[in-house]
Amino acid sequence: MPGRRGWVLGLVLAWGRVLQAFGAAPDPAVERGSRAMTATGYLKPGWGDDAYRRVGQFWGEPAPDPATAPEAYSAAFIRRYGLNPAPYPNDGLPMGLRRGINPDGTRTGLQVDCLVCHGGSIGGMSHVGLGNSTLDMKSLFDDLDRAQGKRPPASPFVLNSTRGTVNAGMLSAVLLSVRNADLSMRRFPLPLGANLPELDVPAWWLLGKKSTMYYDGRTDARSVRANMQFLLGEKSLQELKDLEPTFRDIQAWLKSLKPPRYPFPRDAARADRGKVVFEKACAKCHGTYGPDGTYPNAIVELKVIGTDPARALGLSDRLVAHYNETWFGEEYAVDEQMIGYQAPPLDGVWATAPYLHNGSVPTLAALLKSSDRPARFKRPPSTDFAYYDQVNVGWKYEVVTEPPSPGLPPFEARFIYDTARFGLGNGGHTFGDKLSNDERLDLIEYLKTL
Repeated sequence: MPGRRGWVLGLVLAWGRVLQAFGAAPDPAVERGSRAMTATGYLKPGWGDDAYRRVGQFWGEPAPDPATAPEAYSAAFIRRYGLNPAPYPNDGLPMGLRRGINPDGTRTGLQVDCLVCHGGSIGGMSHVGLGNSTLDMKSLFDDLDRAQGKRPPASPFVLNSTRGTVNAGMLSAVLLSVRNADLSMRRFPLPLGANLPELDVPAWWLLGKKSTMYYDGRTDARSVRANMQFLLGEKSLQELKDLEPTFRDIQAWLKSLKPPRYPFPRDAARADRGKVVFEKACAKCHGTYGPDGTYPNAIVELKVIGTDPARALGLSDRLVAHYNETWFGEEYAVDEQMIGYQAPPLDGVWATAPYLHNGSVPTLAALLKSSDRPARFKRPPSTDFAYYDQVNVGWKYEVVTEPPSPGLPPFEARFIYDTARFGLGNGGHTFGDKLSNDERLDLIEYLKTL
């Protein structure tokens, strides 16, 4: 792995020299932001080093010895929790885990960072900014707590009931509830009334086109502070202010990210026909692509889009008002009006399965023909291309006819996506139903080119 990381970093530096040679020097803010995200930690250790080495005892199967077979142990750890190898130097840890930072500046133990959710892989290649569609955050946190000798805390909300989803919204709401408007700590949480569901993790590279962000499109995409909410577990207002310039650089880097290109052969004639279908049926909301492409930043009403409304309705007025009263909302307040969901740009859509804001649809073909969407399905064990469906574009899946049995271990149950659960419905976005089968196939072929 060190050799591969060195090769990647060398390629990045070489590309920077090429850009400079052609008069297009890299943006210093983007370079600083990349380092700030991939090489810097901001939180204290959540678990000790021993917890990482001991956690294998909770897997229910023999684990490689972390002392004598560290690479095999790391690979097993990654598979167990749905993490991905870091494509940058990271002390041998996967993306999303890093050494914690002690008050004296020393680096010990483990802590999570943004890339636990926003560092994904496809076809055996890790990509910073691709949503992690295999993560089991609940298992990761609970097992590390047990290995640390702590009882996993009771949670007032579902962190994730299935692999690949996460309830970042409720994490943020809970952190805000224990802060006053001046961000001083409270003894008792504010009753903010939020009820947000677990969601699919969107790709960061879409931010470069957006003027508003998050699934409901109610937050200005220029807001740097919105990206800092998850530091509320530790940071004071002054510490947040001190970090804001760093997160401004991180935002510049996020907006510079580009998606990976579709790696398989495409039917050019079918894709050309699909572009015509797309421009008639999809471009109004999702924009156009190519050198003259435009993105309309459309927020679609709930009654029009028809997708599961829990995320849009779960952001309570009290939570929005409290957020807007704090430092987070001073520069760019959250819009008080709820409309629906933002139709995202579709750059790299081939790599971002499963689809819809909650990850309830495993393939583009099922997205474009609502009657083919499974009510329950089992997610594949990894994002290797052996599990990728080149025809339907997305992940191969196994239909599950019954809800997970109560006796099924939670680790195994979280491979099953059940659309009957709160916030995980797979209805709506039925615009593709009116297309013929040939039009759908043409459209899918075009979407591979984006």
